[in-house]
Amino acid sequence: MLDVWLLLGAAIVIAAIASVRIAHRSGLPSLLVFLGFGLILGPSGFGVPFESPQLAQQIGMSALAVILAEGGLTTNWSHVRRSVPLALVLATVGVAVSIGVVALIVQGFLGMEARTALILGAVLASTDAAAVFSVLRRLPLPPRLAGVLEAESGLNDAPTVIAVMLLSGASHSSATLGTFLLETGIELLIGAVVGLAVGPAGAYALRRVALPASGLYPLAVLALTFVSYGGAVLLHGSGFLAVYLTALILGNSRLPHRAATRGFAEGAAWLAQIGMFVMLGMLADVGEMASAIIPGLITGTILVLLARPLSVLVSSGLSWALRLGWVSWRDQAFLSWAGLRGAVPIVLATIPWAGGVLGSKGLFNEVFVIVIVFTLLQGPTLPYAARLLGVAAPGEAHDLSVESAPLEELNADLLQVKVPPGSRLHGVEVFELRLPSGAAVTLVVRDGKSFVPTATTRLRVDDQLLVVTTAACRDEAERRLRAVSRGGKLAGWYGERGLE
Repeated sequence: MLDVWLLLGAAIVIAAIASVRIAHRSGLPSLLVFLGFGLILGPSGFGVPFESPQLAQQIGMSALAVILAEGGLTTNWSHVRRSVPLALVLATVGVAVSIGVVALIVQGFLGMEARTALILGAVLASTDAAAVFSVLRRLPLPPRLAGVLEAESGLNDAPTVIAVMLLSGASHSSATLGTFLLETGIELLIGAVVGLAVGPAGAYALRRVALPASGLYPLAVLALTFVSYGGAVLLHGSGFLAVYLTALILGNSRLPHRAATRGFAEGAAWLAQIGMFVMLGMLADVGEMASAIIPGLITGTILVLLARPLSVLVSSGLSWALRLGWVSWRDQAFLSWAGLRGAVPIVLATIPWAGGVLGSKGLFNEVFVIVIVFTLLQGPTLPYAARLLGVAAPGEAHDLSVESAPLEELNADLLQVKVPPGSRLHGVEVFELRLPSGAAVTLVVRDGKSFVPTATTRLRVDDQLLVVTTAACRDEAERRLRAVSRGGKLAGWYGERGLE
């Protein structure tokens, strides 16, 4: 049975990876494709059983932690630094405004019970990091505007999770607004302290601990983010804020094998997204969605056209009053339209469902409808909205992607050769190595310092050579280096071929 599940899981991942190409070309967030796979597998399709909101909540929270970790690791602090003050206001005051507006209107317009209306407002208050990253990183936006959206999506998960947890708890009825704000503030403070402690400590340790294999560094970095997450949760703090801050610090520190770490984190985040979205799709039942379509469309319209613009307007005004910077009306309009919802609201909707809150199953269905419909509406239209509002920056340079050894496209390898004591490489000049035409000594490390050698650079004992060679002539280059090490520069004349 395990073999069948492994085969099914691998097939889903491969199909999801292939579908990313289609989603990328169409401008749609890939989450919709992954949700579709889940719907096909679930009760409405092949009937694979999955009916546990408790398990969905646990898996979803873990997957969100991985996604937030990747977001922090790949965020360039120098690009978002100027945007963080406004992003913090949007992630706190903006979230509160959005919750209040949605709850007030749906309670009066749809006749929803007050607690359920507040939970719905809290569930929908967070923009989704995965959806924002997947769409906005392809848009040529000014750095400050892109930075606000990116930082906001990474920061607003924490307060919304706390709000949903508190509103869904058994003691919600006895809690006052002051108590609610106090508990939220304490959890955010604990999460921030843990994240700001684990991040620098982890960076310090990784810079000074020489691990035996490069592949251990990405594992260590991701493990540190989960240390931060778990530690904050155990201290009754915000694990999401802790994991994001830890990842942000580690991602902007000078760590060994940074490119490999970023690549590993991106792969882990993609796997988390695929698994989470497919799981949420399996949890949904299309047959029960019909009754949620009209309420979902009404609530989504309130969210997109009223709650989100008001939260941006209030946050921008407060930012200006606090002298944190002014946001033009064009930027405000784009920020309002670009508040994408994705898996986060659906995951958050499992919290009251798992807690047995009255009407929570219908709330889950309503949120599912909102995410699908309004992601289809907003995601593909963002480039047009940016051009219409005049906030697009087609001449803006994208981040330069730098890899430590991008040799795959050249079908080449990077060899490290150390000149040991007693080797006849000592005293040989680089041109006398007579390496094959597809190989070259590109760097020499000597006495802790590196330099680019010339043809007449004379090698010494304990030198470390970096040799770039094509795959076709790698064996020949290795044989030549062994031959010179044993027989000197005239090794060929003495019949030394460098064979094993």
